[in-house]
Amino acid sequence: MEKVELDNLTAEQVNFMLILHSGNARSKVLQALREYREGNVEEADSLLVQAEEDLKQAHEIHFKMVQKEASGEKVEFALLLMHAEDHLMSTLSMKELVKELIELFKQKNI
Repeated sequence: MEKVELDNLTAEQVNFMLILHSGNARSKVLQALREYREGNVEEADSLLVQAEEDLKQAHEIHFKMVQKEASGEKVEFALLLMHAEDHLMSTLSMKELVKELIELFKQKNI
């Protein structure tokens, strides 16, 4: 995982990075479920691992934003930031649900 550097980015660029990484993860999570449905268990597992990497990037960005604000530096709030955080949180929820579903399917040999 590459180190995320936010100092030279605008607030909009940071927000779009959050959307990018969570969107990539979301696509991989959904594709993992589709791959599992088609019987490609190893590919499904691989996609979930890849989604975790994308989410780690998003978490790193989000954590740096929180650190910035906690240190007293103002973080610009905008509708785009709210959308980015909503996107991240829904992807996290979706990932957990899909992981649990796939594990359940594996146990039931579905």
